[in-house]
Amino acid sequence: MKKMKKSLNPLKSESYDYHLPSSLIAKYPANPPDSARLLVYDRKTEAIKHAIFKDLPSYLPKCSIIFNDTKVIKARIFGRKESGGKIELLINRPLADKKFNVFIRGKVREGTLLDFGSLQAKVIELLPDGSRIVAFIQNDKILDIHELLPILDAIGHVPLPPYINREDTKKDELTYQPIFAQKPGAVAAPTASLHFTPELLATLKQSHPFYNITLHVGAGTFKPVEAEEITQHPIHSEYYEIPAATCKLLDSNEKILAIGTTVTRTVEYYARTKKCHGECDLFLHPGNPPIRVNHLLTNFHLPKSTLIMLVASFIGLEKTRELYEIAIQEQYRFYSYGDAMLIL
Repeated sequence: MKKMKKSLNPLKSESYDYHLPSSLIAKYPANPPDSARLLVYDRKTEAIKHAIFKDLPSYLPKCSIIFNDTKVIKARIFGRKESGGKIELLINRPLADKKFNVFIRGKVREGTLLDFGSLQAKVIELLPDGSRIVAFIQNDKILDIHELLPILDAIGHVPLPPYINREDTKKDELTYQPIFAQKPGAVAAPTASLHFTPELLATLKQSHPFYNITLHVGAGTFKPVEAEEITQHPIHSEYYEIPAATCKLLDSNEKILAIGTTVTRTVEYYARTKKCHGECDLFLHPGNPPIRVNHLLTNFHLPKSTLIMLVASFIGLEKTRELYEIAIQEQYRFYSYGDAMLIL
């Protein structure tokens, strides 16, 4: 990372760019998960500490913990076009009327029928953002999400992020799935959750109340901010639900720790709208800081991503760049399977 310049503008996307040696991109998770490293930053004292994730309980103040109980589906499938050409499809999200928003690697036209063996997909519309709208068909029947899920479980692949740059394995079905996972729908893992083990959870629950939300993470979470001014970025939306007990907590003055950026966005969207379910399209950045989340647990994120901008909404651009520079110097592992940071 280049040294900070006073001219850095927190509303310019170039201010969130940094160089990461490829050797620091984690291709596999820590084993066990809670042996990952943890960078702890205290905003009040400005103290920076280097710890191990399993030591998390010793750093947490009194607070309630909120996690995302979404479950990653096998959203990547491989097949062929009618012409015989190979095709790769990544489901982004279900839409109304048994339609799905997807990304397709390979050229397709409206009306094209894609063959995935026991499953077909018909391309209905090509969208300007590069995504496609399709309908999935089996035995001449158009499928909804509930009918599609068991088929994906049989023929699909774990949708590892592109920067991991390897084929998924059977092991990824376990390691790219949070311990909290209950409700199928995500096509990317809420990665701060990947560090938890049953033993660590048991320890934390002795001193901290646990609550849940559901936000089905979409592929848009990886989309870099291409606009020069970050406020011009068309933020993606994702479906969320918040149980009544969690809404009651959010309406109180109790301190909360958000396990990851997905929880943070959901909580902050609720704090602004008071809606317990719907579409979350909140973009947190230094010009739009959090108003409800007190503490954040998160991984280290891609350059120029909305996620690193979310971190900066808590601690500012300069401190974000400083902590990332320290993490690189200290050889922390980055991205989905990488190490974590706790902001107090």
